[in-house]
Amino acid sequence: MELKENLINKKETTDLFAKAFEKDWLKGIFWNIYQTFWWVDLYNSVEEKAANLLYFIVKDHPFSDGNKRSWAFLFILFLAKNHILFDKNWDKKINDRALVAITLLIAESNPKDKNVMVKLLINLIN
Repeated sequence: MELKENLINKKETTDLFAKAFEKDWLKGIFWNIYQTFWWVDLYNSVEEKAANLLYFIVKDHPFSDGNKRSWAFLFILFLAKNHILFDKNWDKKINDRALVAITLLIAESNPKDKNVMVKLLINLIN
């Protein structure tokens, strides 16, 4: 919420920013990346979960406004919380320009190319 408040104070967004269309839509996306089959994770690695998280948020478009800024924030936060945002030299594994480029690529991609988009993203953050 601090991000939203800062953007509103700078007059860079409105109260609609990061407001989900449906109450549990975003929760459903997070549950999706942690789903299991017979108690085995469908997405094995943290990198695979992160890549699918970004893919689902971009394709599902869960917010009424601020989708691009929201997905970027959530993706970076997810990487940071899972200790995979930085490499051993403390450089970001994926820089801002690469993140924008891959996200636009995902947004324009055909849903049948999901696996290709996810693998590309995993390679960028490995």
